Amino acid sequence: MEKIVRQGLLYDFYGELLTAHQRRIYEEVVVNDLSLSEIAQDQGITRQGVHDLVRRCDRILEGYEEKLHLVEKFEMTKQLAGQIEQLLEQYRRAGDGALLAQAEEAARRITEI
Repeated sequence: MEKIVRQGLLYDFYGELLTAHQRRIYEEVVVNDLSLSEIAQDQGITRQGVHDLVRRCDRILEGYEEKLHLVEKFEMTKQLAGQIEQLLEQYRRAGDGALLAQAEEAARRITEI
């Protein structure tokens, strides 16, 4: 997964667990795509300070993901929902009951996540 996409997902799921200062800086980098220099100047801190804080936030957010697996579960649910959609479309065209059974199995897997 592309780094910036992963950072965005981690922030979406766990960002509220960061301090207000961490959230503000991390959001400027990940969501608003500002440079470290721009953020440093705006916040009155060094570019290195911004860099260190972003790296620390990355580690914190990854730590939450290692424990809770919410992003992993989201990705799996998204994949299974896409699979169900494809199977149902194939079922509509072919009328093959086996396809419906496969879609039901994928739906069951979602409820187990």
